[in-house]
Amino acid sequence: MQGVTVTQLIASHHFKNLTPEIDTDPIIIAAPDVNRPALPLTGFFAHFDNERLQVIGNVEAEYIGLMSEGEKERIFDQICRFRVPGFIFARNLRPDPVLLKKCKEYGVPVMVTPQPTADLTSELIRWLKAKLAPHISIHGVLVDVYGEGVLILGDSGVGKSEAALELIKRGHRLVADDVVELRKVSEVSLIGRAPDIIKHFIELRGIGIIDVKALFGAESVKDVQTIDLVIKLEEWDQNKDYDRLGMEDQYTEFLGVRLICSTLPIRPGRNLAIICETAAVNHRQKKMGYNAAKELYKRVSENMVKSAEQNELERHEEEIVAERRKIGEEMNLQVKEKIMGHLATIDVTDVPEHYGEFERNMCRAESDSADMDQLNTNQEQDQEAGHV
Repeated sequence: MQGVTVTQLIASHHFKNLTPEIDTDPIIIAAPDVNRPALPLTGFFAHFDNERLQVIGNVEAEYIGLMSEGEKERIFDQICRFRVPGFIFARNLRPDPVLLKKCKEYGVPVMVTPQPTADLTSELIRWLKAKLAPHISIHGVLVDVYGEGVLILGDSGVGKSEAALELIKRGHRLVADDVVELRKVSEVSLIGRAPDIIKHFIELRGIGIIDVKALFGAESVKDVQTIDLVIKLEEWDQNKDYDRLGMEDQYTEFLGVRLICSTLPIRPGRNLAIICETAAVNHRQKKMGYNAAKELYKRVSENMVKSAEQNELERHEEEIVAERRKIGEEMNLQVKEKIMGHLATIDVTDVPEHYGEFERNMCRAESDSADMDQLNTNQEQDQEAGHV
């Protein structure tokens, strides 16, 4: 049967056992919760959960003090006949002698602690949930990378232990190698640890078993770690499409808890430790509200919007220029038609017969005079050359 013994409970929380004559080893606690028996002390036992530890605080102790001896005998006898796992008195409260007698009679242990009642109940619930949580064992490696629990999965020999060893050399901490025990401590979280027999050991093919704590020091190992990210290592498959953007998270599930999962293809030359380290930091950034893939998508979208606006502006400017050119051409055509229409109204019969002849004769006379001057200049140059 899954559970923890009262002996383990006393040793873990350093409770004082007021009934040492009772053997607590066979008494199993199977309920991950506690009960403050206010209503049962009044005689109301409907829905009473006898698998829970019974915590007595100031309220319950004050009420017990007001009960008559007959009521104490009847109520305590009825509670103890339920075979509850035990009574725990907070704030160093002293148990009532009648209750202590009935507990010894029915073999119910009685413990006392100086803790306040609220702190005691919350600590007991947390401890019991961790101890009694559903659990499984899987093949993998669990490493604490910058405070993020990275569970590395993959086939045997793919390089999980080698990646973990490189991460340890880079200052991160080993939790478990080869076998990882997963416990479901809540509906949304898992914790992982190594079995006691292989705690702090790593198996390296070709070298054998190494003790990480002995080689790298106590700061290189950790006992328990919440699992935040799963990384699956697999051989590179050129026919498979791998995620290159990371816009949408992929998930895997253990004990009903969904965990973000990244698949890393293995190829020669890839530094798995740095990739795992980067994946852990990127996951931490996402939890803090920053997603690099979404930021890139946002920038690309903004750039596309700007380009579209710029193209629309250029198109609008081209339309304006074309419209102006069209208006100019139309106006030039109108002016041309107007001038041609005016020229068409001139009557050539009104022009004198020798109109323009004087101007043509003057132009001819000026041209002839220029030719004579050039001829005289050339003759003078020839005569000077002959004298020489």
